[in-house]
Amino acid sequence: MEKQVEGITSRDVDFAKWYTDVIKKADLVDYSNVKGSMIIRPYGYAIWENMQNILDKEFKKLGHENVQMPMFIPESLLNVEKDHVEGFAPEVAWVTYGGDEKLDERMCVRPTSETLFCDHYKKIIKSYRDLPKLYNQWCTIVRWEKTTRPFLRSREILWQEGHTMHATEEEARKETLQMFKVYEDFQRNYLALPVIVGKKTDKEKFAGAEETYTIEAMMYDGVALQNGTSHYFGQGFAKAFGIQFLDKDNKLKTPYQTSWGVSTRMIGGLIMTHSDDRGLVLPPRIAPYKVAIVPINDNDLVNNMVEEIKKKLDTNDITYKVIAGDKSPGFRFAEAEVKGYPIRIEIGKRDLENKIITLVRRDTLEKINISINDDIVLVINNLLDKIQKDMYDRALKRRNSMIYSADNYTDFKDIAAKKNGFIKVNWCGSSECELKIKDDTGLKSRCICLDEEADGNCVVCQNKGKYKIYFGKQY
Repeated sequence: MEKQVEGITSRDVDFAKWYTDVIKKADLVDYSNVKGSMIIRPYGYAIWENMQNILDKEFKKLGHENVQMPMFIPESLLNVEKDHVEGFAPEVAWVTYGGDEKLDERMCVRPTSETLFCDHYKKIIKSYRDLPKLYNQWCTIVRWEKTTRPFLRSREILWQEGHTMHATEEEARKETLQMFKVYEDFQRNYLALPVIVGKKTDKEKFAGAEETYTIEAMMYDGVALQNGTSHYFGQGFAKAFGIQFLDKDNKLKTPYQTSWGVSTRMIGGLIMTHSDDRGLVLPPRIAPYKVAIVPINDNDLVNNMVEEIKKKLDTNDITYKVIAGDKSPGFRFAEAEVKGYPIRIEIGKRDLENKIITLVRRDTLEKINISINDDIVLVINNLLDKIQKDMYDRALKRRNSMIYSADNYTDFKDIAAKKNGFIKVNWCGSSECELKIKDDTGLKSRCICLDEEADGNCVVCQNKGKYKIYFGKQY
């Protein structure tokens, strides 16, 4: 068990309490007087800004443009697509008054924006020359969750949603998988999350979608977190809204639609995968500050070295935070640890007299002494790369240690009762078997494997397997 930090419950004792403690101790959020909603503090928002900036650049490289849709959706507009509204009805927040006057038609605060985009696309898509439409929106949505937890489930959610229209089914399907791949690469390469990817079952797919592709991350405790989705809608919404375009053959046709999104839930995923009993642990590529500089003494020798290092880091665009002041070095070391800065540089008079500087890795707490004559920028960049890789590899090893398989239903139920993690099984494809697993064990289907076929009989009914599929508990 790791050294206990005051104010942080051990994650092996109470994982839920540990998660809340880390978030508060690292000053990522604060609770508000608006029940079920959180205040994202500057450091928490800085992590989201990094995510947003990286993804926004990727979207724009692929030709997407940012737009802003209204927050309110008239009830008649929401009701245009029947399956869609049924899927969201339990979580919709309604506005019934404007000032002191009752509205003629109530409006919902957007839970998602498919209907708004379709209403707009109907006005602006007339010809094949208007396609594709590749729009994205950074905004907040509202879903009236009964149980909330910071970043994971909140009534007001900060997120991104892409909505596109295409002339052909082939082009729309390509877009769906392309954006799915963007999310996967981002989470693996920036968040150091060894995600599992696949397709949702018909029962679990997004309301109104023909197909939903999902990014599934496994947390430290073996519980799944759906960390992003990409949906192929086909022509369902477009037909419901009467969207048509004149094609090259001079015939009116209906376009094909996609949508895809991620949210601040990814921050929760980061915390629950990588952090420890000392506080936050952030992958270098997403950390707002890559380096914490902690001067141990306040004298010219130390202060001059601090200024020299700051100039080198500034010149090479390495973000840093200087943690100085009159509090003890140990207190300031603990501050750097709880905030999750990937590297801590300790600069002390005695070390400088011995021509050395101490670097400390946040992920392993390993201390590394380097010469003051070493190229500190090169050392830091190499160490940041190693930390990023090591964090991914550790998370992958833990994830793989909590993936189980079962050939029969007795074994499946035994694993589900005794172990957290994912269970990979053969499945016949029937909703009856999927529902039986949920009713008997509480486990829900996570995703159908895209690159692995069934190699045996269904774990429940023992009929011929059609898919390989993961089941697990979820946040």
